[in-house]
Parts: sequence; structure tokens; C-alpha cells
Amino acid sequence: MIKIKEAVIVEGKYDKIKLSSILDAPIVTTDGFGIFKDKEKQKFIRSLAEKRGILILTDSDSAGLMIRSFLGGSIKKEYIKHAYIPELFGKEKRKTQASSEGLLGVEGVPNDVIVKCLERAGVITEKSELNQEKITKLDLYEDGFFGKDNCTVKRKLLLDKVSLPSKLSTNSLVQMLNVFMTKEEYKNTVKEIEGSL
Repeated sequence: MIKIKEAVIVEGKYDKIKLSSILDAPIVTTDGFGIFKDKEKQKFIRSLAEKRGILILTDSDSAGLMIRSFLGGSIKKEYIKHAYIPELFGKEKRKTQASSEGLLGVEGVPNDVIVKCLERAGVITEKSELNQEKITKLDLYEDGFFGKDNCTVKRKLLLDKVSLPSKLSTNSLVQMLNVFMTKEEYKNTVKEIEGSL
């Protein structure tokens, strides 16, 4: 697994699955053109960009370039890095036919090609932040953010405090909390939430 500091922005879930096998980094999907109307996700990506920077890795077709351009226009340039996959003709294994432009998307590009794109973008780092104690799913359970009485109210308060989307799964919430705060900051936030109930 390659560790990178930035959160990676991709178009769809198959791109995310592909990159999850290569990268140790938060990976967020735009849901294709869905990002154009999803104000909550736009705000979330801006927060991620300000916290740790983002790497945009969209397909090399015109749709991918439109999404890249949209994000580039709504987030400060100093928070964005770009990785570009080459224009490779073909079709993904799961599809019955090639895309309208006949190009492979992120999900269909070989892993070694993606690694080269990341190297060119200057995001591959060997520095590890793994020494820091992580927030876990068990912490969220014990602190009453799922599986307990009043968990829905507490979870909403937590999501609001950290400016995270309301539809995050618990696993995604754990991952994003570790992006946005330390374990100590998390524990202080829990105390604040409990004090406000």
C-alpha cells in the first residue's frame, strides 16, 4: 500500500475500489456529475482540501475533465494536486462495451500506470503518521454515536461539528474523523456534545 497525505477525489465507486487496493488514503467519490448539485459534498471536499489537501484523479475523457475543472474552480488552487491518467483505449472488464470516447477510466488502468501518475503528481510519501493514536469504530460505539439510545441525535451533532455529510457510513465516519482530528480532539468534542444534551 502506498501512503499519501492528500485525500483522493475520484468519480465513482469502482474507481474508489480500485484505488483502495493501492493507496492508504481517504478516497471520496464525486458520484460523477452528481457533484455539480450536491452542495453538502462540495462543502465536505472543500473541508478535506483545507485540512490535508486533495488529489484529483478523474478519467481522462471529457466528463472527467469537466468534473476536474469544476472542482478546480471551487477550491483554492494551493489545496489541489492533479494526477492525470494517460488516454488508453479499451474497456473495463465489468462493462459490455467501451465508453463513448473509447478510453479506459481510472478503474480500468493498470496499477503500475496509476503509481506512475501519482509519482508525477508528487504525492507519494514514505512519511508515516501511523504513530498517532487513531479513532476507532469501537470509540464511536462506546461514545454512543451508533447502536445506543439517542445515537441519532448525538451523531448529527458530531457530523455538524466536524462539517461532515449526513449520509456517511460508520466506517467512512471513522476514516474521516481521523483525517479531521486527533483522538484527543475527538474526546474533547464528545465531552462538548454530551454537555450540550
